Amino acid sequence: MDSPFMQAIAHGLVAHDVTVVRFEFPYMDQLRRTQKRAPPNRMPVLEQTFEQTVARVLAELPRGERPFIGGKSMGGRVATQIAERVEARGVIALGYPFHPPDRPDKLRVEHLRTLRTRGLIVQGTRDPLGSPAEIATYALSKKIKLVWLEDGDHSFVPRKASGRTLDDNLGAAVRAMVTFIRAGRAR
Repeated sequence: MDSPFMQAIAHGLVAHDVTVVRFEFPYMDQLRRTQKRAPPNRMPVLEQTFEQTVARVLAELPRGERPFIGGKSMGGRVATQIAERVEARGVIALGYPFHPPDRPDKLRVEHLRTLRTRGLIVQGTRDPLGSPAEIATYALSKKIKLVWLEDGDHSFVPRKASGRTLDDNLGAAVRAMVTFIRAGRAR
């Protein structure tokens, strides 16, 4: 939750008056405490952890207010899977893992075909977990908007020869998120 990527995104959103709540999944919390890597928790644990975090946030919001939820990579995947259950106002995925590395045949898009919650996916054009050519073939919900970050990889890092910087792509991601959130608040 405090990686340089997440720090930049959170600070960028806060600079635009967007409140950000960050949390860690149990396996990442364990890594922080023990310094020993463990595999990611199973999806039910990830979903439950995210839902509990949303419940804590909802307890502090005015009655009837709904949060926007989201995350990076697997966190974005989990967010898209729980968005309807927690009645999120919108869901944002940064670097969505459309398939595992080198396994474009093992798609993680079934729930994205019928998503009813407004969604934003911000993806690098060189993301090995979902390229523009691949994603163009997926039948995603009309509620999902895709924003492409030029020459970005899964963490939005561009190649030096592209003339872009990571800061350029992170700034573009934050602007896309702020636009999405503001549009959702106006509804």
